[in-house]
Parts: sequence; C-alpha cells; structure tokens
Amino acid sequence: MRILLVEDDPEQLEPLQTVLSQAGHIVDGLQDGAIAQGMIAQRDYDLLILDWMLPRVSGLSLCQQYRASGKTAPVLMLTARDNTLDKVAGLDAGADDYLVKPTDLIELLARVRALGRRSPTYGGETLSLADLTLHLSSLTVERSGEAVELSSREFQLLEYLLRHPRQVLSRDQIEQALWAWGDEPESNAITTLVRRLRQRLSALNAADWVETVYGMGYRLCPAP
Repeated sequence: MRILLVEDDPEQLEPLQTVLSQAGHIVDGLQDGAIAQGMIAQRDYDLLILDWMLPRVSGLSLCQQYRASGKTAPVLMLTARDNTLDKVAGLDAGADDYLVKPTDLIELLARVRALGRRSPTYGGETLSLADLTLHLSSLTVERSGEAVELSSREFQLLEYLLRHPRQVLSRDQIEQALWAWGDEPESNAITTLVRRLRQRLSALNAADWVETVYGMGYRLCPAP
C-alpha cells in the first residue's frame, strides 16, 4: 500500500516510517499538516495515518477535508488524547480507527493490515499471474510449491509489476510508484533492483518473466 504518514515529532516519525516500509509499504512521511494537505490533493493513497496535533493544519482538519473531498481510503488517527469525547470527535471527523500514543509498533502493523482490507483498492492477500503468486502479508513469492522471501524493495517492485501485468512500465513510472516523497533514487537504483528481483525469481525459474523493453522500460510477462 501507499501510505501517507503525518507525525510532527521526528523521533516518532522515523520508527513508524521504518517499520511500515519494512512491511512492504511505500510511505510518504511528513511533519507538517499544510504540506500533507498538498500531498493529499496531488496523490492517491491507500491509507492515511494522521497525528491529531500538527503544525498549521491539524490531523483532525486533514481528515475532515479528506472526507469532504469524497475520498474513501481508510484513516487512522494517532494521538495522546485518550478520552471518549476525543475519540468520538475523531471518528465523527471521518477516521476509521484510533490509536493512542505512545504507539506499539506491533499493534500499529495489525491495525494497518485490518484497515488495508477496507481500502477501495484491496483485492485480497495475494496477487497472481499465471502460476506465480505474491503473498502480500509475508513478502514471499511462490511458484510450483516453491517459495522465496523478498526484501521490502524487491517486494514493492514485484507487487507493482503484478498490478500492471504485461504492461510496459517506464523507469519514471517505477520511480514514482516505489520511492517515497522526498527520496531520490541513485541513477542505477532501478537497474540494480530489477537485477536483484530477477535473481530472486531465478530460484522459481521465473527470472525471464521480468522483461527489459529497450528504450521504454520493463514488463512482467510469463515466459512462453
């Protein structure tokens, strides 16, 4: 999933962003509500995680504006406010769930998985093309009874390719899809990542499924 995470405390933002990224998600991590407001207008997200108290625009206001715009992705509120009236205010603003800080990372991941199942883009716990199956919760890919574990970045690339099977995807498209806001990949990052994914798939005799279309990009297509 692509997640917008807005938390103004960098000491809390960094571990949250790290654990979500390690779980295979692409996370745009921000500390300012007004910047988040602009990002919401520019990009589509599968999940929003919003701290209640933010500079310039509060998480509560962001949630209200998000719902008023007609967008339906789940929203998880993070806050130190734990009384009933505050919880009701957050839910009435359009939040789907509520997590009190300090945040337990294991519980956060469980909430994210549960909310992901509510996302309009949710299509199940696996993605498949022919006899190749990617398991979204375990970051493993399987074929003919054999399974291979992927790194978070390899998983993100294969997931993106599986969501666009047989479609030629340019380097720019892959960069926009896989790298979080503010991150700049090195010039050879995509080439290196494709090579690593092919190495993983070679254990399943599927390395040649990731095709290079010279001058255009890459596509995932079962070998004939």
